[in-house]
Formats: sequence, structure tokens, C-alpha cells
Amino acid sequence: MESGYADVNGLHMYYEIHGEGGTPLVLLHGGVMTIDLTYAGLIPTLATRHRVIAVEFQAHGRTADIDRDMTYPALAGDVVALLDHLGVDRAHVMGHSMGGGTALELAVSHPDRLLSVVPISASVRPEGSHPDLADPGTYVTSTRMPTAQDFADMSEAYARLSPHPERFEQLPMRTMTTVEGWTGWTDEQLAAITAPVLVVLGDHDFTTAAHGAVMQELIPGSQLAVLPGTTHMQAPRRADLLLPMLAAFLD
Repeated sequence: MESGYADVNGLHMYYEIHGEGGTPLVLLHGGVMTIDLTYAGLIPTLATRHRVIAVEFQAHGRTADIDRDMTYPALAGDVVALLDHLGVDRAHVMGHSMGGGTALELAVSHPDRLLSVVPISASVRPEGSHPDLADPGTYVTSTRMPTAQDFADMSEAYARLSPHPERFEQLPMRTMTTVEGWTGWTDEQLAAITAPVLVVLGDHDFTTAAHGAVMQELIPGSQLAVLPGTTHMQAPRRADLLLPMLAAFLD
């Protein structure tokens, strides 16, 4: 594994490269997460087929924060700048949650840099989220929400890796700038996506399965996979289900 930092868009951005052969595959983690928390179970196998490039977003993991809102266009711009830094022309991109939204932004705004896109637990409109996310009365008790152990793992990783570990409590609100005022992508933007797209959702995800069907309808030629018995946090960790699908889709 090779690791380093790229200075892109005012950001000192951490990245890792796993594997040497095959087509490039960029992995984008979710909000308040890290590379390992999201993709540790997938990287060893993916690296046997691809040159896996895993990044940590602004204010996440080893990448320090800067005075900038985390919007999908900004995060996608960071990924494009990293590809330029590494001399990568086109790549497969897989992202979870916030990373999935960033992957979709790349498909809409930077189609010439993509081989394919795998958005996991993402949506194309705010109304794609399950009602539990907006209801304070069910937020804590809903089976769709992160567990206490999930939060403990995120806190531990941040304390261990972050250049500013004292800011962990601010991070969830910082990530909300990704979707504050976000209205999604228009039908026309989604219809213009040219990269092959595999939409992946858990059946107990933040994004509803019904919205996944809408995404499949709006994005030409896209495929939809709904993982059974799977929550939002579990979706990128279902190696038993994901790896066979990814082998077929990416290759």
C-alpha cells in the first residue's frame, strides 16, 4: 500500500493506493467516516483486480479541515484534482453516502473522467430519504440509524487519525453543509449521464428502495441492487454481496 498527500484546491488531502494492476477504482467514504471504517472488507479483494485509490475527504480522517463548505461540487472537484495529481485520466468511482452523492456529482459534472459509477446509499433528490431521518421522535430508535458502536468507532478513528481530534463533535454538522440547500439533480442532468451506473441500497437504508427505483428510471441504462437485511452503515461492508456484483459490473 502506498499513501501520501495531494495539495488540491487548498486542501492537504490524504490518499492511499492499493494494488498495482488493472483499471483505477476510486473509493469515496461517507460522512464522519474514514477509508478503513468504510472499505476495509472490500479493498484486499478489489486490489487484486484494480488500482484502488482511496481518499479521505475534507475534515475526515487524516485530511485537515479548511474554511469551505462541504458541497458535492467542491468534494467532486477535489477528486478530479487528485486524479490530475496522480496522472489518472479516467477511473471507476464507488462512494458511500456522502461519497455516493459525490460520485453522482462526478457523473453529472465530470463525465469525461469516469469509467463507471457505483453510488451506495445515496439519493438524487432530498425526498429520497426515509422519513425516520426527519423525525426526532424516531431518529434514535429507528433500526436504520447508526448504532452506539458505530458512533464509538467513528469517534475513536477521528481521535487517532485527525490533525484536529478536538473537533469531532463539530464534524456531523460540518458534513451537513453537503446537503444544506441541495435540491438534487434535474431529470435532464440525470438523463445525460453517460457512465454505466450501479445503484446500491440496503433494504433498511437512509435512502428508500422506492427512490432507488426512481434513480434507475432516471439514469439511462443504470442497474439497481437492493441488499437484503442491510442498514445504511452496513451497506458498504456487505462484502459477501458486493464483491460478486462489483466483479461483474466493473469488469
